[in-house]
Amino acid sequence: MASLAQMHRTGPHKKNRKSRNPLNGNPFAKGVVLKTLIRKPKKPNSANRKCVLTRLSNGKEMIAYVPGIGHNLQEHNIVLVRVGRVKDCPGVKLKCVRGKFDLSHVVKQKQ
Repeated sequence: MASLAQMHRTGPHKKNRKSRNPLNGNPFAKGVVLKTLIRKPKKPNSANRKCVLTRLSNGKEMIAYVPGIGHNLQEHNIVLVRVGRVKDCPGVKLKCVRGKFDLSHVVKQKQ
């Protein structure tokens, strides 16, 4: 057992926790759409979540969720993705930013 003087000298134990950020600490990343996907959510929910498989500027290939109703994304489009997971879709840890690069703003619905 360490003496009080030794414990005072070394200070408290701090555990280094691994970051859960999929972009290595960056808030945004640019990516190229490889494929548009439709994902089904986990058990109590039922819908078709519009997602895209993107190759990011850091070399990773990840699935990003496209928020809002309707989108214009196709293969080879450029998108900006941010960190933000979709709770009911396993493996989807990124969201696309609307109105940046090739992804348009959400079109207002007619009454």
